[in-house]
Parts: sequence; structure tokens; C-alpha cells
Amino acid sequence: MSNQHLQKQFIGFLNTPPLWHNEQFGIQQFEFPEINLADFIPEAIPQKLRLGHQMEHVFKQLIAHSSRFEILLHNLPIKEGNRTIGEIDFILRDVKTNKRIHVELTYKFYIINTEIRESIHRLIGPNRRDTFFAKMEKIKNVQFQLLHSKEGSKALNERNIDHTIIQHQVCYKGQLFLPWKDKSSTIHPLNTSCISGYWLRFSDFKSEEFKEFQFYIPFKSEWVIEPNFDVNWRSHFEALAEINLQILKENAPMVWIKKSETAFEKFFVVWW
Repeated sequence: MSNQHLQKQFIGFLNTPPLWHNEQFGIQQFEFPEINLADFIPEAIPQKLRLGHQMEHVFKQLIAHSSRFEILLHNLPIKEGNRTIGEIDFILRDVKTNKRIHVELTYKFYIINTEIRESIHRLIGPNRRDTFFAKMEKIKNVQFQLLHSKEGSKALNERNIDHTIIQHQVCYKGQLFLPWKDKSSTIHPLNTSCISGYWLRFSDFKSEEFKEFQFYIPFKSEWVIEPNFDVNWRSHFEALAEINLQILKENAPMVWIKKSETAFEKFFVVWW
């Protein structure tokens, strides 16, 4: 990955809003500190990692650069005998208050499926393999509880961290995609600033409305980046062929569209 691309990935992460502010669903959102990027030089991130793990590297480097927090531990596996039963993402010390904060990091892309009645269940992964509701329940009932299990508290105690005084928070960033041509969907109490684009089906993308524009299908490591000029834009005909291959594999690609020299949008084409 080029240094320029790496910088864009970090900026993309920082510019992605949290899915909610303060406390919602019984979960406190981590308030990201101000980061001065003027003197920040990112270290390379292994590109073979899944995007979620790449974001852990981004979070770790940014927090380490911040003067507000000290990282006490990162990615600590919790074992029961030889079996790993879970992992603690981060435990930070707030330098200002001296509080210990457990932060579970999540960076997600969700489409909003308005065919589902309850709004909290409408957020699903573009490939329908994950949901916001299931992730939120897992964080509360599994990830947070792990620190207070016999194995979790023992692992923390070995590192001089008292599990009884830890505050649980999430850094839950997300990009949300509304149905194409649907501007009326409500996502309350989630953060409307997270709405980043729209989603549509392959039959919609084949329509005349898209033929005159140019397109780029970003790699997954580019999904956090804002659409920009520095890519190889393709015609609608060329994009159709590439998207069709992904649809056949039941993968929903993200697509950037250039409508003019200053107007970019992004959307998902779903296969289902």
C-alpha cells in the first residue's frame, strides 16, 4: 500500500462518524480524542488482514499518537485451558481522569432494508451475513462479560488491571446506505451523519440512468476512503462485467460513481 493510500485510510477512519453519540442501547460510545495529523506518520498495515483488523491497527496508532490515552493492552486472547474463548480489543487509561476504559472496536458497512418493520433490525451487511442488532447483542452479552469471567478477570489481574473498575465502551463507527431513490427512511436513534450512500440491485444498475457515468469498484481496504480522482475510472459497460462476476459469487461490491468532475457518490450493488 502506498503511503498516500495509507494516509487516506487513516483520514477515512477519523472522518467516519460513530453510529450513535453518548449512550444508546445500554452501550456507551467512546468519544474519540482530537488527533493532530500534522506530525503523524502512519506505520504500514498488513494488507492480508481483514478490514476489521486493519481498522484495529488504525485505531491503535491514532490512540497511541493521542496525548489523552495510554494503551494498557491490545488484542488480549482469553483462554480456557488451551481453548481461546474470546479476545479483549483494547484497555485504555484516560490520562486526564486515570479511569480504565475497555473499548470494543467495530467498523461496519450496513445497508438499510426498509422491508424489515422494526428500525433496529433494518441494518444488515450488504451480503446479509451480519446485522447491527446481532453485533450489538454480542458486544453487550459476550464481549463485555468476558472481562468479568473467571478466565478474563485472571488474565487482567496478571497485568495489574482490576476488572471491577473498568468502564465498558465501544468505538462503533459505521457507514449506512439507504435504498436507492428512498430519501424518507428514518434511522432514529442512530446518527444520520453516518449515511454515506445508497444500495440497489443489479437490475437497477443495468438501467439507462447509469450509462453515461464512470465507475470504480474499490478494493475492500479502500471502502473507508472517500471517492477520489486517483483511480482508474471505467465505463458503465466495463463496470457491468466486473460487478456481474462478483454478483455470481454472491458478493455485494461497493461502487464509486463519478457524475462530474466534482460530483462523486458511492453505493452497494446487492446480489439478492
